[in-house]
Amino acid sequence: MDAKLSPDQELNFSGIGIASCLALGLGGAALVLDYISNRLPWQGMSLTLPLLLGALCSAALGFWVVPLLQALKTGQIIREDGPQAHLKKAGTPTMGGIFFIPAGVIIACVLSNFATPVLAVSALTLSYGLIGWLDDWQILRRKSNKGISPKMKLGLQIAFASLFCLWLMFNQPTGITNIALPLLGVSIPLGLLFWPLAGFALVAESNATNLTDGIDGLAGGTAAIAFLALGAVIAPNSPELMIFCAALSGGCLGFLAHNRNPARVFMGDTGSLALGGGLAAVALLTNSLVMLFILSGIFFVETLSVMAQVSYYKATKGPDGKGKRLFKMAPLHHHLELTGWSELQVVSVFYIIAAFLATISMAIA
Repeated sequence: MDAKLSPDQELNFSGIGIASCLALGLGGAALVLDYISNRLPWQGMSLTLPLLLGALCSAALGFWVVPLLQALKTGQIIREDGPQAHLKKAGTPTMGGIFFIPAGVIIACVLSNFATPVLAVSALTLSYGLIGWLDDWQILRRKSNKGISPKMKLGLQIAFASLFCLWLMFNQPTGITNIALPLLGVSIPLGLLFWPLAGFALVAESNATNLTDGIDGLAGGTAAIAFLALGAVIAPNSPELMIFCAALSGGCLGFLAHNRNPARVFMGDTGSLALGGGLAAVALLTNSLVMLFILSGIFFVETLSVMAQVSYYKATKGPDGKGKRLFKMAPLHHHLELTGWSELQVVSVFYIIAAFLATISMAIA
């Protein structure tokens, strides 16, 4: 009697298959976008070459860094109250952001001839990666899920965001404090109100990306889509930052060679905080906050699910001090897992949604 196939086997899902489809899709999209915009794909000032170099370099680095992380015993501590299927992942190396984030940043800096805007967003990206590394290191040192305190993490995020905003204030492009509304063809002048919004965007985007990092390949793949789409949107006016976005997108794809299900390494806060910070920094510098909001739809919904879960629990708290749960578990991807979805199904659907949002953003830009 034949063994019963799992839903993933019935649909012919596999981690390497999904990651390969994403890589081919983004590579093809980069070539098409370069062709439409009359850019030569084999030159640095394109989407294709930075994407390809970022993917190859980060993938190659992973074959050296992942065994090193294993030797250093940087195994992930798994939450006992999370999905039980995740307990088998205990011991998988984390801190993967230490190789694919720098790879993407270095390629972007070199291909852009160390353009000032690229150096600025690279500094912010690496700074947020440093915050994540401190958190990951504390988790490993304490052998628990608690890293640096939430207050310290938030304080460091705000501090680096303030430094970036200060630099932006003295080097601001024309009209940066006017929020562009692409569909309406108008801009909203915010004046001084722009700066607290800018700081909030940096902190919120980094934390939202961090919350999305909970399933093999989820954060890396959705971030790769968001970066490439943002690069395409800003390409006409900010070609140097287009290179940065393409290189980081490629870095994420190279990371997926090791992070696709079943993952050999996790990006940790080192990677997720850096990715969110990089996206927000580029959007601020190019007046693309509305585009970022659309592209970050997955990250936004994941964050909302956590906020709704906490709020509902507090609102329904009884005399015994216990409340009710709106979701089986937050963020949303864990709720879907506990309702019967496999990790590969969640990742596939979220990739499709992210690609749809990317298409919308490029269509209205």
